[in-house]
Amino acid sequence: MASISLRGVQKTYGDGSPVIRDVDLEIGENEFCVFLGPSGCGKSTLLRMIAGLEDVTDGDLAIGGKIVNAVPAAERGVAMVFQSYALFPHMTVFENMAFGLKLAKKPKEEIERRVRDAARILQLEALLERKPKALSGGQRQRVAIGRAIVREPGVFLFDEPLSNLDATLRGQTRVEIARLHKQFAKASVVYVTHDQIEAMTLADKIVLLHAGKDTERYGSIAQIGAPLELYHRPRSRFVAGFIGAPRMNFLPAKVASADARGVSVTLDGTGETVRVAVDGEALRAGQAVTLGVRPEHLELVVGGADAGAQQEAAVLTRTVSLVEQLGEHSYVHLDQPGGAVLIAKAPGDTRLKHGDAARFAAQAASCHLFTEDGFAVAALEPLELPA
Repeated sequence: MASISLRGVQKTYGDGSPVIRDVDLEIGENEFCVFLGPSGCGKSTLLRMIAGLEDVTDGDLAIGGKIVNAVPAAERGVAMVFQSYALFPHMTVFENMAFGLKLAKKPKEEIERRVRDAARILQLEALLERKPKALSGGQRQRVAIGRAIVREPGVFLFDEPLSNLDATLRGQTRVEIARLHKQFAKASVVYVTHDQIEAMTLADKIVLLHAGKDTERYGSIAQIGAPLELYHRPRSRFVAGFIGAPRMNFLPAKVASADARGVSVTLDGTGETVRVAVDGEALRAGQAVTLGVRPEHLELVVGGADAGAQQEAAVLTRTVSLVEQLGEHSYVHLDQPGGAVLIAKAPGDTRLKHGDAARFAAQAASCHLFTEDGFAVAALEPLELPA
């Protein structure tokens, strides 16, 4: 088992511009930590620094309580699974999986046992004599994972391991990785992805990274937390817009009234009033803010039902511009002032169509509020996560 600690870590290349800026992070033993973020945010660079494939420009990196800034990759006790599989084409599956153990001069009997145990777990027993060219993409990825497993490391590092697979194989392999983590509960996992579904379904902890100029203002890390924490309690508009698909709706507004018990805002362009269950003590009337509400938190008002009678619910009336019918549910695109679009989730059998007038209720507890600098106003109720 090995914990990972980063203190004030930075990575700078030749032009002096930090790619990784001011990273303070603790990854505990047995934890599944996912680095998530847009392209260019430094996810893979941060992973490669942990692996020892990139130098740390500034700060301290520790694995298992030991500073490893100057420790070679081979001596860090980590195993890495690459996006490209990195299999030797002239070697069989068995030889690929055994390669690292042979370099470490492990006894032949031990190599045989470890490889066969990993092959059984990964359902590769029938493929041990094949070469990579005779394997599917999913099978090659399992071989790459098996090569990491046989080393019995304290830390597993995954660099976008599913990006080369089709959607079905990604789903299957994602389930296998989650199952393997439970089976090898002693090992910590650091996993890089740009796919938020992978992050939400696999992670104990998500580290969401900024990209570009945002790192200069806020540092590299936008938010760290459990998946549902980032979903229900985003600390900034960036986090709220990145987590969730379709993304959160953002509506410009002005504060109508605010106190410690909640905030009422008036939407720009429509004049509609929406109540938000946040602590508005630091806000003032007339202040520009952004109302955030996820498509799945806009409830379709059917028939003559008075959603406004529900506790602190606002009803938004819009014209339907497009309906995406996906079977189990539909996404309804609604016209917004200024040519913008508001997206709401509706039942799969909805009869709404282009040109219809539709009403959607927004509950105060499901809405978010962001100030002009992009930070979230604190919610009134604490978030209770599953144990």
